Amino acid sequence: MGKIILVTGGARSGKSTFAEQYVAKKGKKIGYIATSQICDDEMEFRVKLHQKRRPRDWTTFEAAFDAHTVLAEQGKNYDMFLFDCMTIYISNILSHVHDIGAFDQIYELVTGKLNELITAIKNSDATVVIVTNEVGAGIVPENKLARIYRDLAGLSNQILAQAAEDVYLVVAGMPVNLKNIKENI
Repeated sequence: MGKIILVTGGARSGKSTFAEQYVAKKGKKIGYIATSQICDDEMEFRVKLHQKRRPRDWTTFEAAFDAHTVLAEQGKNYDMFLFDCMTIYISNILSHVHDIGAFDQIYELVTGKLNELITAIKNSDATVVIVTNEVGAGIVPENKLARIYRDLAGLSNQILAQAAEDVYLVVAGMPVNLKNIKENI
């Protein structure tokens, strides 16, 4: 039975670097699930940075929309996956929504994709380290789509955290396992 490790934090907090080190230390045969779509120079630069840091023996799977399929097909072939990242995955899904006014339908779409992902992970033999962002710690966005995105990212993080064995919050490059703190309360 597969398991989830969630790694969250703010922008440039060191969460991807921590997740890469975690996977490299604990995994033997590692798959990398890349969710980014290169649509501008900035994203191309970020993708290249991530590629440069990754060991060459990791297998990369491009999965901008259907990451659950990769895990359903490959979950028995790898002991560890790095999924980077959930908030970009949500952004990809939202980019194909035609009516941002239909929040209930958008919510169903995103949570449906999330549940497919969790089910595929649980049915695999792998540990999947999922990187995500904490996007709701700032001001309430003025833009409706940005508010929907923020809300869905926060809800998705909560769902993933409940399903995860461990949840790491990374701040200034320093990870804290939130599940350990919760157990001590």
